[in-house]
Amino acid sequence: MSAQPDIVLAGNAARSAAPIVLQATQLNKFYGSLQALRDVSFDVRRGEVVALLGASGCGKSTLLNIVAGLDSFDQGDLDIEGQPAAQFKQWHKLAYMFQEDRLLPWRTVRDNVEFGLEAQSLSRHERHERAEQALHTVGLAEFAQSWPHQLSGGMRSRVALARSLVVQPSILLMDEPFSKLDPHTRSQMHQELLRIQAGSGATILFVTHDVEEAVVLADRIVLLEPRPGRVKQIVDVPLARPRLPTDPDTAELTRQLRLKVTP
Repeated sequence: MSAQPDIVLAGNAARSAAPIVLQATQLNKFYGSLQALRDVSFDVRRGEVVALLGASGCGKSTLLNIVAGLDSFDQGDLDIEGQPAAQFKQWHKLAYMFQEDRLLPWRTVRDNVEFGLEAQSLSRHERHERAEQALHTVGLAEFAQSWPHQLSGGMRSRVALARSLVVQPSILLMDEPFSKLDPHTRSQMHQELLRIQAGSGATILFVTHDVEEAVVLADRIVLLEPRPGRVKQIVDVPLARPRLPTDPDTAELTRQLRLKVTP
C-alpha cells in the first residue's frame, strides 16, 4: 500500500504557473439581515478543476451564481479573466451546468445542444457543426436526432454537458450536475468529464457536497463551512489521475476531508 497522503494546504504544494482566470477576494453576501457569505477568498487557474465543497447551507450555490453573474455580492472583489466582474462583458465565455439537465422535451438532442448558440451570430450550418462536434465529444453523436424522453439519465447528463461545451467556454461552472444519477452512472460521468477536460484543457469550477466526488475530480478543494458560508480551508489534491474511490490514497484523503466537513 502506498503512503497515506496528508491534507496539503494550498501553497505548500507545487502550484501551476498558469494564469489566474478567476479570483474572489473577501466576498460578502447578505439577504436582508441574513449573511450568506463572509469574506470568501479563493482563485482558479487556467486549466484547473476546483471544487466548492461543503454541507448544505454553506453558500456553495450562491457563490457559483455570483461567479456566473446570476446573483450579486455586497462587499469584496471578483475578477474574471483579469477584469472586475462589474466590467466583464464576455459572459458567453462562461457556461453553467445545473443540477437538472433542463432539456427541452420538444427539441431533439442536437437542437437542445444548439440552444446556447442561437443568441450568437452563427449560421444554421455552423450551429449544426458545433453541436455535432460537442455530441461526438460526449459520445452521443449517433443520438443527435433522438428526443430527450428516449434517453437514460446518464445520457441526458451527457447532452447537458454537450450543451455547456458547445459554446466553447473559458470557464465551465457546474452545480452538482451528477447528484441525481445512480453511483455507477455518476462514476462514469466523472471519468467522462475528466477525459474531456484533459483533452480540452478546460477550466472547471464545480459545487458538490460529496467529499468523494471532490477528491476524485478536483485539483484543489475550497472547503466551506456554514452560517455564514466562509472558507475553512483550501486543499491541494496531490494525487495522480485517474483516481478511483477504492484507491487507498483516494480513500484516505476522502476520510480525512469528511472529518473536516462541518454539518
